[in-house]
Formats: sequence, structure tokens, C-alpha cells
Amino acid sequence: MTVILFAIPLFFLLIGIELYVDYKRKTGHYRTNDAITSLSAGVLSRVVAIGHQLIPFTIYVLVYDAIALFSLPDAWWVWVIAFVAYDFFYYWNHRMGHEMSILWAAHVVHHSSEDYNLTTALRQTSGALFSWVFYLPLALVGFEPEMIITVGALNLVYQFWVHTQHIKTLGWMEYVFVTPSNHRVHHAQNRVYIDKNYGGVFILWDRLFGTFIPELDEEPPVYGIRGALKSFNPIWANLQIYSQLARDSYYTRSWKDKFRVWFGRTGWRPEDVSMRFVQEKKPLSEFKKYHPKLHKAVTRYSLVQHLIMLGVTLYLLLNINALPTSHQLIAVATVIVMSIQNGFILSQSKMSLAMEGPRLLVFPLMWVAGGMGVAAIVYTLCSFASLFMLANAVRHTQHRPPLEEAVLPTEPDNLA
Repeated sequence: MTVILFAIPLFFLLIGIELYVDYKRKTGHYRTNDAITSLSAGVLSRVVAIGHQLIPFTIYVLVYDAIALFSLPDAWWVWVIAFVAYDFFYYWNHRMGHEMSILWAAHVVHHSSEDYNLTTALRQTSGALFSWVFYLPLALVGFEPEMIITVGALNLVYQFWVHTQHIKTLGWMEYVFVTPSNHRVHHAQNRVYIDKNYGGVFILWDRLFGTFIPELDEEPPVYGIRGALKSFNPIWANLQIYSQLARDSYYTRSWKDKFRVWFGRTGWRPEDVSMRFVQEKKPLSEFKKYHPKLHKAVTRYSLVQHLIMLGVTLYLLLNINALPTSHQLIAVATVIVMSIQNGFILSQSKMSLAMEGPRLLVFPLMWVAGGMGVAAIVYTLCSFASLFMLANAVRHTQHRPPLEEAVLPTEPDNLA
């Protein structure tokens, strides 16, 4: 967590630089709605991790203390081996995250963005319940828990910069490391690119195990997933596939299939439920980005609320050890509700704007009643100022006719 916290300013600096480059080049790789959703998903993953990461860490420590085969020194060469070994097991964790339904249900969040930019890197799952299992062999060998946490964080930080379309190919690095070019392939929904390039830092694993493919000039990547999310709600982004799996498991008549739905190959469905609940997947040539039109006043309001939510998140993460449980719960509730509300607003839900007034009144009262001191004052002032922005946003939505969904066609015409 400490490594990630220190990296956050760098993340936002690089996002700012990419935004500027995107603006100057007029490439259109950023959309406010998609970027906010990606960042909100990242925020939720950090907040949820406060609680659920304790269990896998405890299990790793227990395995390490009980049956570690070697007592490895705290030497530089051990750190190097740990870094490489972690990426090896990350490859298999990542690969299975695409090939097994229940693991894909967690990982799909990262792929649900229909854009590809540095905010996509932060679009992380809040429900990675089983990924820790892949790293237990490292405990068995004897790598200290703190070492694995650190190299894991460094692995994640490395992966940030490869989520960009502004860097083409990088010569010899393409043969050894994960780069923007070969990771763009991984995020594409083009048939030729599906289930390719799983590496985190090293692309060598893909070359070794037959899952590598270079970015092809004749096949420009189209980003997103075939079963499009069509929502800017980060909670639903985390639950979408779980919901589909639960429905199929419930309605299929075969007890064997009820189990196989969860642990079978991603995309497999029992015949009876696939006929009852048809999931139509259009040809990629018909793919259009989900992009409801909003008045600029509404977009500005949503952006400001997102920035306030980021402030609450930083307050929580930086003071997590000093805050009493009640204050932590209030901050977490604030982040979750703001994320959900913002997602509905960006999806053109008028009801969500109607709910914003009560939220802007109730949550500051919770902060004040909870005795959250200066933080409560700052949050209350932000909420009070937001009321004026909300009134302006509502006024513009009431005086304009309903806007139709704007769809952004993909650039290439030769998609298969």
C-alpha cells in the first residue's frame, strides 16, 4: 500500500501530461465519462483492499512460517529473483483470470473501458478473491511476506505506463518487456488478439508459453469487451459478470452445469440457459462506444464530485491508522455512494440528479455528527458549494430536450 500511495502523485502527473498531449494532437483518446469511471473503479479497489487484503496476507504468512523450504537472505539478488518470480506467477494468475469464468468475473473490470489511456491502468477490480492463491509457491520457497508485497506493488506500478496509445513500438524492448504496443493487443476485443499478451513486466512468458502476438498494422485494436458494460457505475462494473454467472447457475437444470458455470472456460454457458437468456454479440464492425450526451454543466458537476471523492479517498488512505473505525466507515460510505451516484449521472439518469440534493445535505451531517473535525468542515464546504453547481446542472437539463445517446464509431472499417 505504501508503494502505491507514493506512486499516486506520479500517476496523476503522467495522466495530466497524456491529457495535454491528447489535446494537442487531437487524438480523442480521453472521454470524461469513461475516465471518471476508470478512476472511480481504482478508488474503490484501494478502499476495499483496506479490509480484504488482510486475509490473503495472513495466509501467506502462515504458509511462510510453517513450511518455507529455505531461509532466504535480505540480499539484492534475492529481491531480483523475487521480482522475476512474482511476474511469472502473475502471468498465470492473469491468464487464468481470462480463461476461468469466476476469475474473469473479477478481472473484467479492467477490460470494460472502451478507451485506452493511463486512467485505464487504474481501473482495477474490487473483487479479486482468489488471485492470492497463485503466489503461495513463493511463500513455500521462502520469500518474506514484506518482500512479496513490495515487488507486487512495483509490478503493478510498472504496468501503469503501458496503458497509452501515444507510444508506438520500442525496438528491442518489445522482445523482453511488456510495452504499450504489446499491451494494447491484450486490451483489444479483436478476435485475433483475444487471450494474448498476459505478462505484467516481462513479455517473455507469453513468448515462452505461446500466448504472444505483436500489434498488427492491418488490425487496429478496438478496446472494450464484447458483452459491453453500457454503464458508468463502477459497482456494476464489478458485479456484471458475477450477476450473469449467478443467473445461469440458478436457472440451468443440470447440477453439474451449476458448478461448471463458475469454474469452466470463460464464455461457456449451459445449453438450456443460453437458449433462454440469449446474449447477442454483434460483429466487431458494428461496435459503438457507449457515450450518452450530457450538458456541459452536468459534466462539470460530475467532474467536481469526482475530485471531491478523490480528496476523501486520499484523506482516508493517508490517515487510515489514525482514524477510528467510525470515521473510516463514514469515509468509505461517502466514497461508495459518490461513485454510484456519479456513475448514474454520467449514464444520463435524471433520478440521480434528484438524489444529489439529499446526498449533499445528509453526508456532511454524518461527518459533523461523527466528530470528524477539520475534515468535516472542509467536506461540508465542498458540499455546500456543490449545491450551487447542482442547481445549475438541473436547470440546464430541465430547459433542454432529452438528448439521444451519442455513439462513437470505431475508426477502422475493416474490423472482423
